[in-house]
Amino acid sequence: MKLLEYEGKDIFARYGIPLQKRSGIIRIGDSTDKLVLDGAGPWVVKAQVLAGGRGKAGGVKLGKTPSEVRELAGKMLGMKMVTHQTGGKALTVEEVLVDEACDIAREIYISVVLDRKGCCPAIIASAEGGMSIEELARSNPEKIIRLPVDVEAGLLDFQARQLAFDLAIPQKNFREFTAFARQLAQVFIKEDASLVEVNPLVLTGDGRLIALDSKIVTDDNALFRHKEQAAKPDHEASEIEREAKEIGINYIGLDGDIGCMVNGAGLAMATLDTVKMAGGDAANFLDVGGGANVEQITKAFQIILKDPKVKAILVNIFGGIMKCDNIARGVVEASGKVKINVPLVVRLEGTNVKEGRAILAKSGIKIEQAGSLWEAAQKAVKAAR
Repeated sequence: MKLLEYEGKDIFARYGIPLQKRSGIIRIGDSTDKLVLDGAGPWVVKAQVLAGGRGKAGGVKLGKTPSEVRELAGKMLGMKMVTHQTGGKALTVEEVLVDEACDIAREIYISVVLDRKGCCPAIIASAEGGMSIEELARSNPEKIIRLPVDVEAGLLDFQARQLAFDLAIPQKNFREFTAFARQLAQVFIKEDASLVEVNPLVLTGDGRLIALDSKIVTDDNALFRHKEQAAKPDHEASEIEREAKEIGINYIGLDGDIGCMVNGAGLAMATLDTVKMAGGDAANFLDVGGGANVEQITKAFQIILKDPKVKAILVNIFGGIMKCDNIARGVVEASGKVKINVPLVVRLEGTNVKEGRAILAKSGIKIEQAGSLWEAAQKAVKAAR
C-alpha cells in the first residue's frame, strides 16, 4: 500500500523523525477556512497524490499570507495532475497538505529499500537531494551511497556514523543525523515497508535537520500486523479493485482487453505472460484462490465484466484442491447467473479434467475450450480482436 505524504509523516512522527510544523489538511468538499495557520508564514501548499514531480506539475506552491494559502489550496483541490511518474495519466488532487515553510540551506536524498539480491534492507543516499534519484543514478552513479541494513539489529552505530561522514553532515548535526538514520531504518523494518524515502532531507538556515517529504510503501501481506494501517483506504486502488477486495478476490486492474480468471497467484502470473506472448494484453490479474467455488466464480465474472475494456475472458483453472468437474459445474452455473456478453475461453487441467471438459461441452453455453494454456491464450487473443 502506498501512503500519501501526510500519512507517511504521521508514521515518522511516531518514530521521532524531525518534521516541520503542520498547519492542516483539507479535502475536496472542505472549506479552506478550515485551515488554521499559526505563525507568520510563509507556508507550503502540497497536493497529496501518489507521484513524484509534483512541484513541476504545479502541485507544490508557496503562500506568504493566510489568504494566499487558502486561495492556493482551493485552486489545487480537484485539479488534474500529470507528472513524469503518472505514465501520462492524470491524477485528481483530492487532499492538500499545508506545512510551515523552512529556510533550506542544503538538500539530501535518503531512503531505505528492499535489496532483493542481498536479501536485506538497504539504505540508498546521496548528498544531492531534491531531484530525481533515478536521473542522478544514470548521470553520476558514483554519487549514490549504498549501505546494507541488518533486519534484526537495524542500522548499526558505526554504519550511521560512516553514512554521516560520506554525506558530509556538519559536526553540529552529526548526532542528530545518526539518530535519524537509525530511526528511518526502524520505520522500514517495524512497519513492514518495501520503501521508505525522504527527498529531500534538509539542513535549514538555522541549523535544523528536517524530513521535508515522505514516501512510504508498505507490504500488503503484512497488514494483519498493522490494523490501523489496514483500516485506511488504498488511494491507488480503483473502485473495481476495492469491491474485489471486500469480497475476498485478489484483483488488480491492468490496461489490456482480455479478462483473466485463474486460481493461484503463480498460475495467474504465468497466464498473463502467456497472453502477452500470444500478442495480447491482460485486462486484469485475478486469483480466485485454490478452493474456488460457484459463488467465487460468479463474483469473479461480475468483477471482470465491470471493466468496459474487456473484450474476451480467459478462464485458466488447475483442478487440485477442487476437482475439474466441480469447477466446470461452477463455471456453467455462474454463466447462468451472470450475463457474459463477450467470448469465453476455458482451459481446465488437473484431477477429473476429462469429466470437467465433458460438462462444459454438454452445457449448451457458448464456451470455447482449449487443451493447453498456449492454445487458450491464442484463442483469447483472437476472440478479443
